[in-house]
Amino acid sequence: MMSMEPRTTDNPGLLDANRGFYDALWTDARLVGPDSFNTWPLVCSLVSRSQRRLEVAPGLRPRLPLAATEFVDISLPAVSKLRASGASAVLGLASSLPFREGVFDLVCALDIVEHVDDDDGALSELSRVAAPGAAFLLSVPLHPSHWSSFDDLVGHRRRYQPERLLEKLARHGFAVKQSAVYGMQSRSSRLLDLGMWCLAHRRERATWWYNHVFMPLGVRFQKKLSLVSGLVDTEGVDEVFLVCRKESPSHQGP
Repeated sequence: MMSMEPRTTDNPGLLDANRGFYDALWTDARLVGPDSFNTWPLVCSLVSRSQRRLEVAPGLRPRLPLAATEFVDISLPAVSKLRASGASAVLGLASSLPFREGVFDLVCALDIVEHVDDDDGALSELSRVAAPGAAFLLSVPLHPSHWSSFDDLVGHRRRYQPERLLEKLARHGFAVKQSAVYGMQSRSSRLLDLGMWCLAHRRERATWWYNHVFMPLGVRFQKKLSLVSGLVDTEGVDEVFLVCRKESPSHQGP
């Protein structure tokens, strides 16, 4: 697949903060295969008709198959371990993808656009590399009123108002076809506060517990991904998973 050199206008301080957080997270972590997640049945149905695939910022939790998928991530430990598992992975940014336009039939970007200063730039790039009719899988946190210290800790720049999110996606040529409630964040505020304190003050130990205890438990007890047509009722929903389609230019609005 032909590529081109990435360029970036991302905030260097934000980029360094995100890279530092996730480099530490992935250094001692093992790769969890995509068939471990509740997105796998959906992915299988999409892969059967998608020859060219891209996943952006998977870390060591990819949702698309390792074989025949292109992966882009800012974390060197993640990229190195993906490559060691036989995947095609490169260092790069969502806002400057090293691929030519219209080359992917399936694009996946979970828990990423809320981390960048210029989310329109990232969505523009994701749209650019997606072919007309391509499937686009996206997850984002919702409701600015739900903002907490967890968002600060993990490097979120925003939470999305559902209606404005739909408008933003439409501007970049994406139509939401299905959606579901998503995410593994603990509902216990005390447990969440404890986890964040440990990450801030006992990062190495907290990272070990996340990778070896909490993540495996989260995978084991995750709920089935219950997709509905259009946008799910978002009242009280902390994070949403969206299945979008890249519309052809003739179907896009002004």
